[in-house]
Amino acid sequence: MHVTLPGCWGAAVFAALSFTPSLLPRGGFIQGLICGITAAIGYGLGVLAAWLWRAYADREPRPARPSSWRLFFIGAGILLAAAFALGQYWQAQIRDLMGVTEYNLALVVASPLVAAFFVAVFLLIGRGIRHVYHWAADLLARRFGRRAANATGWVLVTAAVYLVISGILLDGLVGAMDEAFSVANLRTEEGVVQPTSALRSGGPGSLLPWESLGREGRTFAASGPTADEIAAVVHHRAKEPIRTYAGLDSADNAEQRAALAVDDLERAGGFRRANLLVVTTTGSGWVDPALVAPFEYLTGGDSATVSMQYSYLPSWLSFLVDQSKAREAGRALFDAVYDRWSKLAPATRPRLFVSGESLGTFGGETAFSGEYDLRNRTDGTVFAGPPNFNTLFREFSDHRDPGSPEIQPVYKNGRTVRFATDAATSIPPQGQPWDGTRVIYLMHPSDPIVWWTPRLILTAPDWIGETAGKDVLPTMFWMPFVTFWQVTADLPFSTGVPAGHGHKYTTEYVDVWNAVMRPPGLTEDQLAAIRTAVAALP
Repeated sequence: MHVTLPGCWGAAVFAALSFTPSLLPRGGFIQGLICGITAAIGYGLGVLAAWLWRAYADREPRPARPSSWRLFFIGAGILLAAAFALGQYWQAQIRDLMGVTEYNLALVVASPLVAAFFVAVFLLIGRGIRHVYHWAADLLARRFGRRAANATGWVLVTAAVYLVISGILLDGLVGAMDEAFSVANLRTEEGVVQPTSALRSGGPGSLLPWESLGREGRTFAASGPTADEIAAVVHHRAKEPIRTYAGLDSADNAEQRAALAVDDLERAGGFRRANLLVVTTTGSGWVDPALVAPFEYLTGGDSATVSMQYSYLPSWLSFLVDQSKAREAGRALFDAVYDRWSKLAPATRPRLFVSGESLGTFGGETAFSGEYDLRNRTDGTVFAGPPNFNTLFREFSDHRDPGSPEIQPVYKNGRTVRFATDAATSIPPQGQPWDGTRVIYLMHPSDPIVWWTPRLILTAPDWIGETAGKDVLPTMFWMPFVTFWQVTADLPFSTGVPAGHGHKYTTEYVDVWNAVMRPPGLTEDQLAAIRTAVAALP
């Protein structure tokens, strides 16, 4: 395969940059994949830079001298060897920060071969596109001038590539995945059985048939701590928690599903409990067990939780194609609950809480216009791992108090909204009044979902220049384009890390809910026992 010297230099430099530290640890195969894609991007940019230089110099390309190639092989070899060594050093540090012990030396050694393979694949794809361009330009040159034919050929090929990727590949992928996940939605997880309690959707007397709840809804309705399990942990009498849920197959649209979920909540006696939680799910309808169980333990089971599904797709794909559905579902469910709740006599209303994780925070936020709306219409809110594009999250973070860091902002002196990276130790600002409704955003410093944004392409974020979080390397630095790609590459693996890091939230929910709900008389021993119970959840 013929390659150009400028392209090879671009590939070598970008391949070296792929080893710079990011947020999460990477195995050998993943590092090889990222290195290969990055090198292919660098090769293309090197070729483009050389083409622009020749255009300004008004000269044709000429073959590189043998001495130039020798210099490249020596320089690139030294550069890549140094980058690989530094990359392994940085990866070891990240693994130590997160307590990751898995390390496959064979895959690490093989990672350069993986990188070379993917570079070759992408170069072949690029060559194929170039051949199509030349064919189109030659065909057009029979009717137009050569310059017009070349320009038109580029436009046509670019448009065709875009249409193939977005119209055929992406739409086909989305369609295939929607079909696959809709089939998966019909299955029931192993060990999940239909509830025998009338306090659960799908159980005796429920308005929602068991089959309509979907895979995640059936898991949610059939799981969670029982009254006896709660009593064994908190050492006092407990009630059986109420859980209601509407699946995609329960009704035709979000408003009808929300109404059904709330009707089932009322049937089960949810509005007669002391605490009521509205949870917006992730795309597939998943509710993190670790998010709801602490709420039930801390209330002694005197609680009801309501949720509903809005998509078959997982969160990352739902964000691409189902943003409007997440927004619609979050607003519809809370409005349906609030409408019923607000008509109750104030003395008989349960305390009303809102929560969501990941894309669930995006949907959950849409029911509210801002800080005062959250304060006036809820008794507390817990949002964990919010995507960087969330409207309210960005509003609170971008307008944080002067001097407070982006990694843990302080908004309006913490009067309502606060941010926690480790709720067991501190939720700043310390010593400031925090009366009435409490809203907490829980986010790990190493969570790429929280920090990923297209602004990383050309703008250095504040959080990289600040004192590093507990599980982020202090040596992480920002580079145009590179940092954006590094954090992007972390996204698919954000939950493949130990609990308490990346996008994996578990026992932190106990301390966050404790801070939001302020249950009276709770001891440290009880909190520790609840953390142990939550850590043991499947």
